[in-house]
Amino acid sequence: MRRAICGALAVVGAVWVVPAWAAGPSDPAKSAAQPIGAQGPGLGKKPLPELPSPYTPNYTRGAVPPAGGQPADLAYGAYQRGQYVTAFREATKRIEANPKDAPAMTLLGELYNQGLGVKQDPVKAADWYRLAAAQNDAAAMSSLGLMALDGRGMPKDPKAGRRWLEQATAHGSPTAAYNLGLILIGTGKPSDEAAAAAQFRKAADAEIGPAQHDLGVLYLQGRGVPKDASMAASLFRRGADNGDLASEIEYAILLFNGNGVTKDERSAARYFLHAASRGNAIGQNRIARLYAVGRGVAKNPVEAAAWNLAAAGQGLSDAWLDQTLSGLSSEERARAERLANERIEQR
Repeated sequence: MRRAICGALAVVGAVWVVPAWAAGPSDPAKSAAQPIGAQGPGLGKKPLPELPSPYTPNYTRGAVPPAGGQPADLAYGAYQRGQYVTAFREATKRIEANPKDAPAMTLLGELYNQGLGVKQDPVKAADWYRLAAAQNDAAAMSSLGLMALDGRGMPKDPKAGRRWLEQATAHGSPTAAYNLGLILIGTGKPSDEAAAAAQFRKAADAEIGPAQHDLGVLYLQGRGVPKDASMAASLFRRGADNGDLASEIEYAILLFNGNGVTKDERSAARYFLHAASRGNAIGQNRIARLYAVGRGVAKNPVEAAAWNLAAAGQGLSDAWLDQTLSGLSSEERARAERLANERIEQR
């Protein structure tokens, strides 16, 4: 699971409009189905750290390379290439030369937090982050906020975590702004929704996909911002372009329904198929239904069965699909099983 406020924190919410073809069991074009729900932020749920942070495996955005005109950052470059021992050595040399080198301190904090090139030690990580934060390093402040929320390397302290995130946001950290927005939305107070939307917007403007999704959710529901399906669709599209799976699913739903965007079943199918190929169970279920009824794609019962099996393997069963595809021949079922297994193994 990614560690930082975004994906898993996001077991939200709201149930979106169910596509017209999922309305009732008697007509394949209006087949029964579980509603498609948002996979994104904990809107109304208690927030937990879930955005990329320095202790996210393989996270490489915390150490910021020097501004243009400065010497090459050998420590950061080594970190980006996975040469963690070299990164540790170069960062240490930089601090010896300049005891106020905040980016180098933050990098050492990340290496200790993830256990990269050194033995994992969250307490030492927090110590390095504090030194960097004292030099106004936004990435270090953001990391301290997440660690305080988690009780990692320090006692768990939600108030301190929020204060660190507020400071990091004030110093321009978009991920801190997103995490702060999740804390605000997690209070459940309508008065905090507008403030949460403002923080999500800062992160969305920095092209952080989960923030674009979550702000889109608020626009779709009219929470903290005016209800605006067109704005929601635009945000979901941007989030999808930035690789956010929840955005991809929600944008596909709006495309299929023609809600906030011109109705386009073929484009919706492409988004569902792409999400399905990335292992998203809802995407697998929805593209299975489209293949079963021939909406947006050519009707193909074998493909429908294969994607249905893949979704069921992740716990998303669909009685309507099971019934609809019950007439497949044994040879077709075997083909569907092979396809499903191949897709599962490719992930």
